[in-house]
Amino acid sequence: MKTILKILFAIFLLWMAIGAYLLNTQHSKAQIVMGLGVFFMAFILMPFFIYYRYKDGKYKKYIINSNEKTKKVEE
Repeated sequence: MKTILKILFAIFLLWMAIGAYLLNTQHSKAQIVMGLGVFFMAFILMPFFIYYRYKDGKYKKYIINSNEKTKKVEE
């Protein structure tokens, strides 16, 4: 999964660089290429990344439970 994320990131980074180059050269399809790059990065890369980061429950240490917090304040 980690290698897939790295490959997707490299592909989308290259895609965005090509889109930026096309924007600078005033190509007629530059806005479409750049827009599709942003779209795919938001709806393909980000969900894979979020799933990879949070699949093992690593997020639980960042959640603030109000019960634990109030107990600490009361003590």
